[in-house]
Amino acid sequence: MKKLFLILSVAVISLGTANAFAQDEAAAAAPATEEAVVEEVAAEEVAPAIDPETQIAGETMHHVLMQKFLEGGWGWMLPVLLCLVIGLAVAIERMLYLTLSTINTKKFIAAVEKKLNEEGVEAAKEYCRNTRGPIASIFYQGFDRYAQGLDAVEKAVVSYGSVQTGLMEANLSWIGLFIALSPMLGFMGTVVGMIGAFDAIQAAGDISPTLVAGGIKVALLTTLMGLIAAVILQLFYNYIVSKIDSLVNDMENSSIDLMDMLISYKK
Repeated sequence: MKKLFLILSVAVISLGTANAFAQDEAAAAAPATEEAVVEEVAAEEVAPAIDPETQIAGETMHHVLMQKFLEGGWGWMLPVLLCLVIGLAVAIERMLYLTLSTINTKKFIAAVEKKLNEEGVEAAKEYCRNTRGPIASIFYQGFDRYAQGLDAVEKAVVSYGSVQTGLMEANLSWIGLFIALSPMLGFMGTVVGMIGAFDAIQAAGDISPTLVAGGIKVALLTTLMGLIAAVILQLFYNYIVSKIDSLVNDMENSSIDLMDMLISYKK
């Protein structure tokens, strides 16, 4: 439930940001007051002529993106945007989870070994219970089965390591889905735009650039939006996978240290 609430919160914040961009555009397009018009006319009389290319280059990034988004059409751009927003929400939730699961492994193992040698198994188990992260959970399961023998400890560590790996990889399939779905929706918008362009040619009975430009523009913009969304989500996906691989390696190394620690303690 907490994960779902976090994902929905990030999605709402992202959509709120997009809404703020839209409000900025509306405010920019609103009619100016009489005083503003007078000041603008005076400024135009004093200021030199501005090169159109320089003026376009001076536009803010979100203004250009919003303009292209609206030109591409809500019908195809909005589903791609939703894939991007929801995918980012899931990716951010996974990144927060993995960040909270990361601890100083060397410091933790040293503290556990000290507890074990000075106060016994129960004290070490209690210390692991109060420490966050998958490594501490694996250590807790190992200490909890110490009375059953080292073979039981080893089996518990291996089994619970697989459980922790599954928890870390949760919801990654959704990010993979949105990575594949975003360009598919963009290509679908491309096909629809091209069909509209050929329909216009067929209806007019003549090939004219102005006739097909609109459909082709929509086609290219939807493809571009889908590819941008897929690229962004792919970067987050690869970072999350690399973070999981690093944690899994730490878990495996720590499991070996746990077995060595228990063997030395038994002797």
